[in-house]
Amino acid sequence: MNIDMIRAAAHRIEGHALRTPLLRSPFLDEIAGRRLWVKPECLQHTGSFKFRGAYAALSALDPDLRARGVIAFSSGNHAQGVAYAARLHGTSAVIVMPSDAPALKMENTRAFGGEVVLYDRDTESREGIGARIAVERGLTLIKPFDEPEVIAGQGTTGLEIAQDAALHGITSADVIVCCGGGGLTSGIALALEADAPELRVRPAEPEGFDDVARSLSTATRQRNTATSGSICDAIVTPQPGDLTWPILQRLCGPGLVITEDEALSAMAQAWNRLKIVAEPGGAAALAAALYRCDDIAGDDVIVTVSGGNVDPAMFSRALEKL
Repeated sequence: MNIDMIRAAAHRIEGHALRTPLLRSPFLDEIAGRRLWVKPECLQHTGSFKFRGAYAALSALDPDLRARGVIAFSSGNHAQGVAYAARLHGTSAVIVMPSDAPALKMENTRAFGGEVVLYDRDTESREGIGARIAVERGLTLIKPFDEPEVIAGQGTTGLEIAQDAALHGITSADVIVCCGGGGLTSGIALALEADAPELRVRPAEPEGFDDVARSLSTATRQRNTATSGSICDAIVTPQPGDLTWPILQRLCGPGLVITEDEALSAMAQAWNRLKIVAEPGGAAALAAALYRCDDIAGDDVIVTVSGGNVDPAMFSRALEKL
């Protein structure tokens, strides 16, 4: 992985992915105790940053391989990104999804043209199922985070952050990123290392699924004991990826861990003050900036709101926090 791959991905997705802005609210600044800048990837195609990596990966495939179809495994956001990117490339997509994934994410994946195969995340291996179907049908596997071209696509988010930070005169800041397997976090970290080295990436995770934070604090890759059970489903993964972990270890500052209640409160604040819809996992970085402000230094902090694919019932729970 290197910055040249990220720049190449940016060229391929230009005109296909949306360029999202940095948003601010004086009300959020007051809670955070500093200027808080929000990168709303919830406004991206398919409702999350995952479209960037999916489109980048599909566009990098050999045309003959791409025409045979692709397969992915995902709790929902990568699923939608791959399904829609496959549609745009005129090919098919099979998506292996956990049976407890939010209904909205399953419905959207099918609506984008994806064939959904369900599995039990506590008793079955999505990697095993995906590998088997890929061989049986001759499909190319597009991994959700441990895939170079996917990481490169997610890294285009970091290129935009660097450009907009310079435009706004942000000379140093923590960049807090919602983190699961680390594709977005590592991609942004690589982009900022090249274009804005004064900006430091820090992962944000929910309690009980803070494998990256624990890995960073111990300098050894840690694994979560549970594989499900958090409302922050979009960023629940077993452990940092084989490809992402060395990047995270080299470039990231200490991780930040938030509660589910704080994620819901951050969702409510995002809607109330910025008029954007965040899902629980997509609000983790914002929650860290708002409710872990004593663990953050400097006059500015930048956060990703990485996804907005939330069921109405869960969003209603968040709005009760207002």
